[in-house]
Amino acid sequence: MSAVQEDHRPRLLLVDDEPTNLQVLRHILQEHYRLLFATDGARALQVAQQQRPDLVLLDVMMPQMDGYAVCQALKADRTTAGIPVIFVTALTEVQDEARGFDVGGVDYITKPVSAPVVRARVRTHLSLVRTEELRETRLQIVQRLGRAAEYKDNETGMHVIRMSHFAQVLALALGYSPAWAEDLLNAAPMHDVGKIGIPDAVLRKPGPLDADEWATMQRHPEIGAEIIGEHPAGVLRLAHAIALTHHEKWDGSGYPRGLVGEAIPVESRIVALADVFDALTARRPYKEPWSIEDTVDHLRAQAGKHFDPSMVEVFIAQLPQLLDIKARWVD
Repeated sequence: MSAVQEDHRPRLLLVDDEPTNLQVLRHILQEHYRLLFATDGARALQVAQQQRPDLVLLDVMMPQMDGYAVCQALKADRTTAGIPVIFVTALTEVQDEARGFDVGGVDYITKPVSAPVVRARVRTHLSLVRTEELRETRLQIVQRLGRAAEYKDNETGMHVIRMSHFAQVLALALGYSPAWAEDLLNAAPMHDVGKIGIPDAVLRKPGPLDADEWATMQRHPEIGAEIIGEHPAGVLRLAHAIALTHHEKWDGSGYPRGLVGEAIPVESRIVALADVFDALTARRPYKEPWSIEDTVDHLRAQAGKHFDPSMVEVFIAQLPQLLDIKARWVD
């Protein structure tokens, strides 16, 4: 294996006060991983901070500083807290395993170790780390695309944050799962990403738009959907649907497709309420903020017209949480 290829192999830190045990693990793992070694807890912490391994295989019974203490120290340090720790130990009592999980370990391998078990456990937990890294990267891309639209428009970043949190609150109040509500929170900032494709002369025009300009503005949902693309599931599927249909209205008078009622995806019906509530109650260069009372009256008046009537009162019932969000994310 060349040096360049070797650099791409995951890096494991093996910690055991018995060199023989380290040798056994070395023979099992050296073909597919770069290996770091430590024979005591203090050295293990030093190596982990300096080298940032992808995973730690950690003996429990060590003098001075046992594996539990090492794991606690790793989890207490922000720079190493995300590194998964697998305990490798002869201790097999339930209370021993429970203690290991309590201090932040992700798995146990019992001694004497089995080579296939060691390889399988290491592979599994490295895969989980990669999956989480990919999820975080994807969310960052989604959020930055949302910010790109903000730079293009007159809206503020705080508007996007607030309306996304409003949408999450409403989703939870409607009974959707926390995981789906969090995906909605992360997808909602992309609702206006299509404004990237609208000319500044239209998007930033201070006065009313003429018919041609309005027709151009109404293209932004489809542009946004094209930018995001179609996806089978997850945050990007929600983002695509929201970008395309968040200007549809319950009575069919919205755009771009004139969808009616439940033909509008539920995520877009939620975002429509969240978006309008924040737009009305926020100060803009061209308007003063509406009062909460006037805004609530408007939402009720638009139930069954602009908004899904089954959602309006549920949304209004969340006002204490909504006002907390407004106070936290001030322009």
